Amino acid sequence: MRSLVLKKDEDRRIRAGHLWVFSNEVDTKKTPLTDFAPGEEATLLDARGKALGSLCVNPASLICGRLHSKRPGIPLDESLLRERLAAALAAREQYFSEPWYRLCHGEGDYLPGLVIDRYGAHLTLQLGTAAMEARRELIVRALEELVHPASLRFDSDIPARGLEGLSRLPESSGPVPEFLEVPENGCRFTVAAAQGQKTGWFYDQRANRREFARYAKGADVLDIFSYVGGFGVTAAAHGARSVTFLDASEPALALSRRNMAANAPGVPVETMLGDAFQRLGELAEAGRRFSLISLDPPAFIKRRKDAAQGVAAYRKINLLAAGLLAPGGVLATSSCSHHLDGAELGRSIAHASAKLGRPARLLYTGAQGPDHPVHVAMPETAYLKCRIVRFD
Repeated sequence: MRSLVLKKDEDRRIRAGHLWVFSNEVDTKKTPLTDFAPGEEATLLDARGKALGSLCVNPASLICGRLHSKRPGIPLDESLLRERLAAALAAREQYFSEPWYRLCHGEGDYLPGLVIDRYGAHLTLQLGTAAMEARRELIVRALEELVHPASLRFDSDIPARGLEGLSRLPESSGPVPEFLEVPENGCRFTVAAAQGQKTGWFYDQRANRREFARYAKGADVLDIFSYVGGFGVTAAAHGARSVTFLDASEPALALSRRNMAANAPGVPVETMLGDAFQRLGELAEAGRRFSLISLDPPAFIKRRKDAAQGVAAYRKINLLAAGLLAPGGVLATSSCSHHLDGAELGRSIAHASAKLGRPARLLYTGAQGPDHPVHVAMPETAYLKCRIVRFD
């Protein structure tokens, strides 16, 4: 195993536990990145030659190295993959009694670049790095031994693969079902296996949807960026009076209607197709009001350089949503952008409160669920924020 050498003083973050090495931190005079093949293993050294651990290298990526061990000379081989996946599985089985969860969450499970969602007998995988792509067969063998999946789908249409120079064409193994059924919080959701967003379902919001339902009894609910209805359907099943879904995808709205019929058949349902900013403005002009609103947008800040524009978008959408609340109404607002911290989300809520002249009280602070573990030395892995607020 060859070595990759860091520049002077570029080892501090790694010593603190972080797993990423950036290309501008490497001493390319001593160890040119171009000498490494994508996915190749190496021992990471500081500028004095002291070993910091083992990593996989991709010279084509800004994040040119991702550590998988704090010990030198450790290959990312089938044995280590099986060991880490077995540990991830054991952790999930402590939390959940049924096999519907995120089975592997990249750095949070010490397998950088690997995401696996489990839907009973089906698995959806994201191989986000050249290292994981090169070990595809080893990963599949380990999963077949551990969980015996009936089918696997590789969700390759993710930006990370583009940054790593990998193909974004989807692949599958076994008879992948057209639809999957996900049990959660007393409901059963139908999601599209191949055509859905991301890996099909957002397990990370499970606990926040359960908390949202606490305020559902007798409520008129608006579910913004609803996807297949996770928040709205859960509220309906827990006593909501009506639910309106707003999303830019008609197939997603069709599944929202299907999930409402399956879980809360007597509750009136309305779907709205279109851009959320525009449709929320139309609802305000029409004088519509809701007593319970979920706002769960996609990441408005995908890159740090887009932070200012993204913060403005979060403030605008939160103001629009809060403006539709009836007196005493409750807003659950979320952000899945790791570039927006919890304090900034709080400022978006405070901005809406001040603009509307309505005092607001924080009722709940939530994050991603335990099947999306946070690596304590990597704030990037703590991406999901949820705040539930009452506007008086």
